[in-house]
Amino acid sequence: MQKYLFATIFGLGLISSAVYLLIAKPVAAAQPEQSAAVFDSKGNLELPDPQVFRRWVFVGAPLTPNGLNNGKANFPEYHHVYIEEKNVAAYLKTGSFPEGTMIVKELTRVLNPTFPDGSRTEPSGRGFFNGEYNGIDVSVKDSKRFAKSNGWGFFTFGHHPLPYEKTAAEAPVTECAGCHLANVASTDMTWIQFYPLLRDKDPK
Repeated sequence: MQKYLFATIFGLGLISSAVYLLIAKPVAAAQPEQSAAVFDSKGNLELPDPQVFRRWVFVGAPLTPNGLNNGKANFPEYHHVYIEEKNVAAYLKTGSFPEGTMIVKELTRVLNPTFPDGSRTEPSGRGFFNGEYNGIDVSVKDSKRFAKSNGWGFFTFGHHPLPYEKTAAEAPVTECAGCHLANVASTDMTWIQFYPLLRDKDPK
C-alpha cells in the first residue's frame, strides 16, 4: 500500500513540476524577419552592399534614355531592380510586400551611344546596352517610420559614377514618394507593371 501511495505522490509531483515550468517559462514571441535595411543613429540609411543585393531576385530593368526624351529624361539610366527572395515570395502570395522590405535600384548608363536616339550597333543588332554604373536608389517599407509617405521611404546614394555616398537621408516627398503616391499607390508604392515576375505572377 505504501509502495503505491509513494508512486502516486511521486507522479503527482512530476505533473506539478511540468505544469509549473510551462507557466513560469515565457514562450518566445514570434519575431518579424530582419530587414536588410540598416539605419545609423541619425536615421540615415546605410549604403547596401552590392555583393549582397546583386544576389537577390532581379525583377526588371526599365529604361527611358535621353535620346528618346529630347535629351531631358528624368531617369536616363537602366534601372536594375533587386528584391530579396523572401519578399518576392510574400508579394506573389499576398499582393503586398512585408514590413522591412528593401528594394534596390542600381543604375547604369547607356553604353556609348552612336546614334541620336542613344542607341548603338552591336553584333546582336542596333539597340541599347548597359554601360557604366551610375548610382543607387533604395526604397524601404516601414509603415511607422514612413507613415507620411504611405509606408515607404526613398533614398538616393547619388546619380553619378562610383564611389557613392556611404549613407543617405530620406528623400523629400517631392523628389520620389510624391510620384509613387500619384501613380502606384495601389500597387504598394512599386512600379509592378514594369516587372513581369511580379506583374504576371504565375503565367500559364
